[in-house]
Amino acid sequence: MKILLLAVLIALSSSLTLVAQPKAPKKMLVVSVTKGFRHSSIPTAEKVLGQIAEKSGDFTVDYVRNDKDMAEKMTMKSLEQYDGVIFANTTGDLPLPDKEGFLNWIKTGKAFVGMHSATDTFRGHKPLDPYVLMIGGEFKTHPPGLQQVSCNVENPNHPACKHLPQPWKIEDEIYILNGFERNNVNMLLSLDKYPGGKDPGFFPVAWVKQYGKGNIFYTSLGHAEAVWEDPVYQQHILGGIKWALGLEKSKIREINERLKKTN
Repeated sequence: MKILLLAVLIALSSSLTLVAQPKAPKKMLVVSVTKGFRHSSIPTAEKVLGQIAEKSGDFTVDYVRNDKDMAEKMTMKSLEQYDGVIFANTTGDLPLPDKEGFLNWIKTGKAFVGMHSATDTFRGHKPLDPYVLMIGGEFKTHPPGLQQVSCNVENPNHPACKHLPQPWKIEDEIYILNGFERNNVNMLLSLDKYPGGKDPGFFPVAWVKQYGKGNIFYTSLGHAEAVWEDPVYQQHILGGIKWALGLEKSKIREINERLKKTN
């Protein structure tokens, strides 16, 4: 009887140990390489991304800061250890070891997160670069200086938006985009007038979309250091990162299935 009781206690202890073990955090690669304009906010962006990763405990970050890092950490073999990438204010034609392979890697179900000038990356090509088709648009121009804008929160239930006021007033450099197709994305934030002006229109600011099985989150905000240091912005990008990693849910897959049927 004592032997049977001991066996039961051991089995129970083992099961409790298994339940108590936390899930390993996801691994993200933060890319801040530039081949065009280099934002002074990049060091702040890298610091903030590291801080929100550590605070959340949901993911860790490693960094690609130069061509050498890119050649070593973004090979197809090296990417196997990561769950996604964050392009933090990248610009220009980056020296990816295998761009086609990288895009296909995202399609397998990896996370891609882009901030601000991630759309000023691989831009200006005709036809549009496959990277631009992946992210959903490319930088065209922007009004001079920082603009005080009121962003319409189009999806208040999304993890990147559920904490935001309606509208969300913020001062930053605001992009006008080329190659953007509203029907191909799920909008998060937009403007209904030209940034800094009164002329009405539709101007996308942030969105999510699918790329194969991969989750894409992009926000054009993040030019200024003050924006990166803003807790509201930090929660915005944290929600987007967690969604892209599959740690937060939304109805994006249902929406995209509907879009596929109508296109």
